[in-house]
Amino acid sequence: MDTESQETPQQVPATAEPAATPTARGSITELRGNLAADAELKRQRQALELQRERILSERTSSPHRRSALAAALLEIEEKLSELGWTVHL
Repeated sequence: MDTESQETPQQVPATAEPAATPTARGSITELRGNLAADAELKRQRQALELQRERILSERTSSPHRRSALAAALLEIEEKLSELGWTVHL
């Protein structure tokens, strides 16, 4: 039993050191995932802003076309608000 009690303290530090490495790797992977998610949200927001600008710049005399543009604008602004966007005046 003496050999077992002597081996146990040696094993504890050996398992403690590798446990720190996966935690560090996990946080790096998590950070990369967050950056990728932030970039995707930014891309979505930019695409919606461009669509909004295009709709606002369109001119038409057709009442049906105007109502379709208004509905599209409303939908785009709802999606933008979900992404945390506010109207820039």
